[in-house]
Amino acid sequence: MSAVNGTLQVEVSIAPAKGRNGGQRRSTAGPKLPDPPRVPRIARLMALAVKFQDMVDRGEVRDYADLARLGFVTRARLTQIMNLMLLAPDIQERLLDGALGHSFGSERHLRPVIRNLDWSAQRALFAKLIEPA
Repeated sequence: MSAVNGTLQVEVSIAPAKGRNGGQRRSTAGPKLPDPPRVPRIARLMALAVKFQDMVDRGEVRDYADLARLGFVTRARLTQIMNLMLLAPDIQERLLDGALGHSFGSERHLRPVIRNLDWSAQRALFAKLIEPA
C-alpha cells in the first residue's frame, strides 16, 4: 500500500481459479459424507411440470408463455415439459418417485406415450418402454 498525492494505491495478488470449485479447497477435517443420490432428470422435469401447473392455477403467472420467459426457455420446450401432465396419474407417480433410475432415458422417449390421450393405452406403451431389453 502506498500513498501518492493524496491517493491510496492498493496492490492485491489473486491466485487463478483451479477447476470447477474456483480454487476452493475442501477441508479434510472430519469424515467425508457421501454425496446425496442424484434425482433422475425425468423426475425433476415431472416435478417442474407439476410446480408450473400449480403456479398457473394459483394465478402467479398468467400462462405458459410467461413461464417460458421467466425460465429462459422457448415456449416449445415449456410445452414439451408441460405435456408430461397429460400422462396417466400412476405414470406420473412412477416418474416422480425416481424408481426408474437414470437408465430410463429422457423426456423425448415419453413423447409417443404422451401423444396417446387414452390412459390405458398410455399404460401399455409405458410398460413396453420400461421393460428390460
